[in-house]
Amino acid sequence: MQSSNITDPTPLAPFAVPLGDPAGIGPEIVAKAWVMREARNLSPFFAVGDVAALRAVWLGPIVMIESPQEAAEAFGKALPCLQIAEAGEIVPGSPSIDGARVAFQALETSVGLARSGSAAGLVTAPVGKEQLYGVGFTHPGQTEFIAERCGVAPHNAVMMLAGPSLKVVPITIHIPIAQVSDALTIDLIRARAMTTAKGLQRNFGIARPRLAVAGLNPHAGENGALGREEIEIIRPAIEMLRAEGLDIVGPLAADGMFHARARETYDAALCMYHDQALIPIKTLNFDDGVNITLGLPIVRTSPDHGTAFGIAGTDRANPGAMIAALRMAAESARARLAHG
Repeated sequence: MQSSNITDPTPLAPFAVPLGDPAGIGPEIVAKAWVMREARNLSPFFAVGDVAALRAVWLGPIVMIESPQEAAEAFGKALPCLQIAEAGEIVPGSPSIDGARVAFQALETSVGLARSGSAAGLVTAPVGKEQLYGVGFTHPGQTEFIAERCGVAPHNAVMMLAGPSLKVVPITIHIPIAQVSDALTIDLIRARAMTTAKGLQRNFGIARPRLAVAGLNPHAGENGALGREEIEIIRPAIEMLRAEGLDIVGPLAADGMFHARARETYDAALCMYHDQALIPIKTLNFDDGVNITLGLPIVRTSPDHGTAFGIAGTDRANPGAMIAALRMAAESARARLAHG
């Protein structure tokens, strides 16, 4: 895959990092990322949430801040934390309604800081959706919530999963497999592909992105013998996109497009449903995969994993994906400055 090689040393504002569910591994991986800030050359960031969530899993230095401007100066000596509210008693591994309420407030505050420019972007720690739904959260996930707060239509906010060796975009996301065929449309594929191409330019500095599109059916339908979605929906969308100037190929058989040689031929793969995209990225880049939202006016990344309540508080959480998300956020912010 092409590389952006963004090396602009221009200082960035600190990144806002909402801690996610305080009973999950979010606080632990944020703290561990701060510990590795110099070794991994991380841009300054600050936690947003309840400082007690950090104290429950970490004994390192924390400094309370009142504004993002204080974070950059404090970052070298302590993990800055913008206190939102108290989550009550925090027991790692045991989520609560109060904890979800703080997670919701921290997310909303962080989006506002990023939109105002006070933060260079946001890097979201994982949340427990079941708990969030209990406090009035009505979106399928954080991505959709952030898009709405940014005034972006859902089909124009694209979830990309990115790792060192692969970038994938699911065309349909959190819907049952039985509904995928009906949900696929020419317009949806076109919208996702256009946003992906623009996002690769703007966030990764890739001047002419190369896109590969997976088929829905085995062997990409075998010319209709195994399904007609490729003929009636996917191929027409690709032909339109190609006519509009995109460097795009497909539909390709999904079982043959993720090996090493195939991955060298494209910058991002567009997949028809959730697992078709996430199985290869999590197989190749489980510990350093990043969820980046394209099509937003702000930079937003997230580790490509969940709350892991089962290991919260055991000091076993791997901060690799959080570190990768922080690094990608900084690279994207710099790429946007260069792109104009």
